[in-house]
Order: sequence, then C-alpha cells, then structure tokens
Amino acid sequence: MTLQLPQNSPPGKKPENVVVTSHTTHQKAWKWYHYFTFNVDHKVIGIQYLVTAFGFYLIGGLMAVAMRTELATPDPDVLDPNLYNAFMTNHGTIMIFLWIVPSAIGGFGNYLVPLMIGARDMAFPKLNAIAFWLNPPAGLLLVASFFFGGSQSGWTAYPPLSLITAPIAQSLWILAIVLVGTSSILGSVNFVVTILKMKVPSMRWDQLPLFCWAILATSVLALVSTPVLASGLVLLLFDINFGTSFFKPDAGGNVVLYQHLFWFYSHPAVYLMILPVFGIMSEVIPVHSRKHIFGYKAIAYSSLAICVVGLFVWVHHMFTSGTPGWMRMFFTISTLLVAVPTGVKIFGWVATLWQGKIRYTSAMLFAIGLLSMFVLGGIGGVMLGTTPFDIHVHDSYYIVAHFHYVLFGGSVFGIYSGIYHWFPKMTGRMLNETWGRVHFALTFVGTHLTFFPMHELGLQGMPRRVAMYDPQFTAINQLCTYGAFLLAFSVIPFTINVITSWRKGEVAGDNPWNALTLEWTTASPPAIENWEELPVVIHGPYEYGLTDNHRADGLSEARS
Repeated sequence: MTLQLPQNSPPGKKPENVVVTSHTTHQKAWKWYHYFTFNVDHKVIGIQYLVTAFGFYLIGGLMAVAMRTELATPDPDVLDPNLYNAFMTNHGTIMIFLWIVPSAIGGFGNYLVPLMIGARDMAFPKLNAIAFWLNPPAGLLLVASFFFGGSQSGWTAYPPLSLITAPIAQSLWILAIVLVGTSSILGSVNFVVTILKMKVPSMRWDQLPLFCWAILATSVLALVSTPVLASGLVLLLFDINFGTSFFKPDAGGNVVLYQHLFWFYSHPAVYLMILPVFGIMSEVIPVHSRKHIFGYKAIAYSSLAICVVGLFVWVHHMFTSGTPGWMRMFFTISTLLVAVPTGVKIFGWVATLWQGKIRYTSAMLFAIGLLSMFVLGGIGGVMLGTTPFDIHVHDSYYIVAHFHYVLFGGSVFGIYSGIYHWFPKMTGRMLNETWGRVHFALTFVGTHLTFFPMHELGLQGMPRRVAMYDPQFTAINQLCTYGAFLLAFSVIPFTINVITSWRKGEVAGDNPWNALTLEWTTASPPAIENWEELPVVIHGPYEYGLTDNHRADGLSEARS
C-alpha cells in the first residue's frame, strides 16, 4: 500500500515531494564488521571511502605540519632536505588522490546517488567494491616508498628529476597513482550508467538533484582525462626501469610531452575535486536557507560546461615551458572562459541565500565559508590564467596560496559541509552543533592565517618546494606555520564530535532538515535495499515555499 504524506511535515518526517511505501526500518541492517569486508552495498562502500579517505587526510595533514614546522626557520633544522622533498611530494599526492577525490566522488557519490535517484544500488555493485579496494593498496605503496627514500620529484613527477631521484620509490609512487586512476575509471563508468539508466521513471531530468548532475559531469571528465595520465605514468615507469627514452632528454626524449600528458589530466583533476563539492553546495544551501534553488537549469548545465571547457585549459600550467605565443593566447582565453560557468554557480547560490530564512547550522557555515574562500581562490586563478602575471609568479608561493584556497578552502570546506548535512542520514544521529561551530571557527581562521600570507611570499619571490629560503621571508613563514598548527588543532573537535555522536548522539529522525530530495524519504540510516517499493516523484527537489503543496516547513510568508 502506498501513502502520500501530508503537507508541512514536522521535523523528522518524510518530505512531501514523493509518494512512498511503508517504513523500512524493520529490514536487516549491516553490522559494524561488514564495513571491513568486500561489501557491495553502495552505502557501505560510501562510508568505507569516507573513513579511509579521512585516515589519509590525517596522514597528509601530519606531513603538512612537519613541513610547516621546518619552514618556520630558513635552515633545515627539523627535516632533512631529502625527507622534506619526500614529505612535500606525498603530502600533495595523498591530499589529492587519496583524500579529496575519494571522499567527494567515492564517498558522497556512492552513498547518495542511488538514494537521490530512487535506485536500490549502483549499476555494477561488484565493480563498485573493486573500485574502493584499489585505494588502500595505493596508500600502502605510497607509505612503502619511504623505505626507499621516498619519491622526491613533487606530485607532478616531472622528468628528468623523477628519472634520477629514488627510482624504486618513484616506481612505487607511479604504481600507486595508476591504481587510484583505475579506481576512478571504474567508479566513473558506474556513476554514468547508474544515473542515465537507473533513476526512477517518474523523475524527469529537470527533477534530478544537482548533486547528481555534478557527479555525472565529473564522471565524464574522469573517463576522458584519466587514461591520458595513466599512459604518461606508464611511459615514465618504463623510462625508469626498462631503459626506454620517452622522456629522457639526453636520449632524444621529450620532457615537455610528459607535461602535456600530466596536465591534460591534472588540471581537470581540479574539477574532479571541486565539481562534486559544487553539487554538495547546491544541496546544502537550499535546505538551510529554505528557498528554491535559483537558476536550477543554469547550475546543472554549468557543470556540463565546466566538464567540456575544463579539457582545454591545461597549458596554462606550462606558460614558462617554451610555449608558443599562439598557444599562450588560446589557453589564456580558455582559462578565463572556464570561470564563467563557475561564476554562474556562485551567483545562483548567493541569489538562493538572498532573503532566505537561513539556519546557521554547521553545514551552512561551512557552505558559506566555502563561498568566500572559493571566490578569493577564483580571483587568483583568473590572474594566473593571464600569461604575463603567471610568468611573474610561476613556481612561487603565490601558486601555493591559490591552490590551497581553491582546494582546501573549496573542496575540504565542502566535504565538511556535506558530512554535517548527511551525517544524520548515514548514522541516524545528529552531530553536536556547538562542537561543529567551534570546528568551523578554527578551520576558517586557520585557513586564512595559513594561506593568505603566502600570496605576499609569492609576490616577493619566495620559490615553492624548497626547505631552505632567504631569511627575509622568516616572519611571514612563521605566521603561516602558526596557522598550520591551528588547522591541525581544528581536526580534534571534529574527530571527537563524529566519534561521540556516532555512538550516542541525539537521535536524528528520518528527515531532521525537512529536505525534499529522495534520500530523506528513507530510514536513517537507510535499510539495505533502500526502499520496499521504489518512490514516485511528484515534485521537484528544491521547491521550498513555492506553493502549499511544495512547502516543507510551513513558510507561508514565502507565498506573499
């Protein structure tokens, strides 16, 4: 028997944008030990991704703290320069390939996409599990590389440096990235097929949640770009171990060719990290501002636009590599163009916030914090997209500042926002809001204190990726180090909050935010099969306050 829920459902109840069947809490739930097994349930895999990625985040963060401690003084008094180089290489690698990408795409994507489209699981459950289980061995290979001196060529692994320093460690690094890339390809195939073929028939494309649009664009981008990186790394592996000379300049190889292969993937990798986070923003902001999303179609299509234009901007990383003038001009224009669809999203989010009934939950605080951080990082990105300025600050700390404002201030803030928003759905418990606000304040201040002064370091000419520097930069570096310590400390209240809330937090109910997307029509946490009978969509996912039938919390003033 089906049941259409009444209007204005009170807190903890299902939204009225669907027709659903009876409750599914009586179904068997997974036990804790199932999360350590080869499980094919998309929800288990999503949590496996999130927890594993957070563990690597802690490892990468400790490396960052060690590097910033070293940089508090101009002399190498904490880390040996070779060890500093190994930490620098693996910090970047872990944060990108084992923290942001797996958590944003693998974690949230796996957990939410089937629930949001009314499916019982991903299209290929076993392939989904295989994709996750490729990540832990990749992390072990990176850790193992330290027993052979550690990869010291930076996360870009440019030859000829990568050909002559720590060959065994560099080979292990390459194998780790190939494993992660294979995982990304398998996962992307799964997402594309799942979204295109498995959404409930009653859901029109203009009712698809924006998070799903973002995951679809991300998956297509990964399928196009990831094999190019894999091919370049395999050729580099052959050069190191089997005597080939694809990238050996003294044997006729072309080092610039490697840069093209690397950046054809690695600039789109920025969008692989940020597009799912944009999807999270598009889910969090309407719910916590109680407003219909502004410009649904524009935000959805802008994800696809970023996917297309993002494939034609990679050479702006190579303006100092003997790039011809016509190529510089083309990629300057394309780099500036890719800012347009991003601006469309930001405008839509700000317009959604405008005159909304904002609830300053921890999820919303991190979403608003991301807006400010990403705008600052985006302005720096537009400046770096112009050839003259890029040549001036290339390989300086200005690049480090921009990169971290976009990825830490963007991606990591978005991941935190998503955790605070969907933690009740995943666990059935609420996170403590007081601890959440403390976590936000420490993270927000720590991020600015760490990375904003780096712009000045770059403009003054301090090179990045070095353990020793001119003493004139000491004061600013010490300020950045204090910020890094604050960022490291900010993880403590978050970790305590997650552990204690998961065990004995306030019971959340099925829909504590009165949200309208399909995942909130299930039990918290959802049953193994998600629903006894698949839901029937009768309203859009963001129609807050538009009509009596669309209101989730009785905001009658929105009608006037």
